[in-house]
Amino acid sequence: MKQLKDILYKAGLQEIIGSTSVEVNAVKFSSREVEKGALFVAVRGTQTDGHNYIQQAVEAGAAAVVCEEFPKMIRQGLTYIRVTDSAIALSVIATNFYDNPSEKIKLIGITGTNGKTTSATLLFHLFRGLGYRCGLISTVQNQVNEEVLPATHTTPDPVRLNALLYMMVRENCDYCFMEVSSHAVAQHRIAGLNFRGGLFTNITHDHLDYHKTFDEYIRAKKGFFDQLSEDAFAIYNSDDRNGKIMVQNCKAEKKSFGLKSMADFRSRIIENNFSGLMLNIDNNEVLCRLIGSFNAYNITGIYAVAMMLGEDKLNVLTGISSLLPVEGRFEYVISGNNITGIVDYAHTPDALQNVLSTINDIRTGNEKVITVFGCGGDRDAAKRPIMTKIACDMSDKVILTSDNPRSEDPEKIIEEMKTGIPPQHFRKTLAVTDRKEALRVACSLAVPGDIILVAGKGHEKYQEIKGVKQPFDDKQVLEDCFKIVES
Repeated sequence: MKQLKDILYKAGLQEIIGSTSVEVNAVKFSSREVEKGALFVAVRGTQTDGHNYIQQAVEAGAAAVVCEEFPKMIRQGLTYIRVTDSAIALSVIATNFYDNPSEKIKLIGITGTNGKTTSATLLFHLFRGLGYRCGLISTVQNQVNEEVLPATHTTPDPVRLNALLYMMVRENCDYCFMEVSSHAVAQHRIAGLNFRGGLFTNITHDHLDYHKTFDEYIRAKKGFFDQLSEDAFAIYNSDDRNGKIMVQNCKAEKKSFGLKSMADFRSRIIENNFSGLMLNIDNNEVLCRLIGSFNAYNITGIYAVAMMLGEDKLNVLTGISSLLPVEGRFEYVISGNNITGIVDYAHTPDALQNVLSTINDIRTGNEKVITVFGCGGDRDAAKRPIMTKIACDMSDKVILTSDNPRSEDPEKIIEEMKTGIPPQHFRKTLAVTDRKEALRVACSLAVPGDIILVAGKGHEKYQEIKGVKQPFDDKQVLEDCFKIVES
């Protein structure tokens, strides 16, 4: 229970009707979740406007309402608070309701197009290995020490986010490593949080269905660093041309990492094969179990974070050498007849290119690379032909299939993907809409030594078709197809 007046601090108050000396037992922004004694915050979303559901929340027993415009019907005895921006107010109020948990834990945010999940997860496991109690907020899962909690969004809504941080504080966590999505910044989900540091991995064209332009996408990512305090640090990828832009006008202490350009924290790839990476990190040779140059960046980035948090260099490098790949990120399985299957979350042009570049760097040239991938529905359609061209240019065989079509027609998505097939590559391209059948076809086309890349869904254990989520685990289906082909 909280007094309403105690959780309105810094919420951008404009006008109040009624008393603020009322007790609030929960903060809700969905009228369907409102119960007696809850505070309802009416937020203007991309799909719906919470202001249209104020009356529904009141009838459900809301103790008070926060909004940008007062409703026409004002219930006598109920408190209404008008604020400048209800999305910001929701985040600030949620922070206050849960006693400002980000002030009591070292919160590290990781943002960028690719590498967020891997970097956050690796940091979690690295610091757990160093003996700390830690929390993780990521696309794959949320975690408080050993307890795994399901994740529905890259960055949860402000109420869920602060509840998670509160739980971590209660469990005496020292650190929380958190993915920060561009949507979360744009929608003010992280407003009111105190970050000890931030890491920028890279940025490429993605989420333009939401942000509309690449400049807006950059601006959203940059918004995270703009809110960092003077006491925080901001680490950016010096090899990314937009790296320095991210930290422009940022008050935090700025540090860089990279593989190619001059940087405060630098690595060099010595060896890169299917058994892992041999890296030179700050003049120390480290053997890592992770594969590919993109993981060299992820490792260097987390090393930089650990150094900025004051950890011992030798302990950190030793910890890095024992880290395992993140689920759905360049996971590989080998069939009984020596066909290598790789499952990766690559769902952007840049990520697909990185994975295929890694495979081509490692392969001997005597084997075929068969790429199976799809493009998600209700997402940026402009990247569909681009990804197809990359797959065709960098693979020996390409099978276009469904990813998560969501509300879109999967056949239509594939037709848009087909427009990216270069004329010289038509003969090496197939379209198989059913994803399971596409994987079976790939396995039947492969011979010992070949490499099958399954890109797109990665860690997701479902396929969403017409709004219905059906069980579908890429890695498991691939292993089953291997067995069928071998028998």
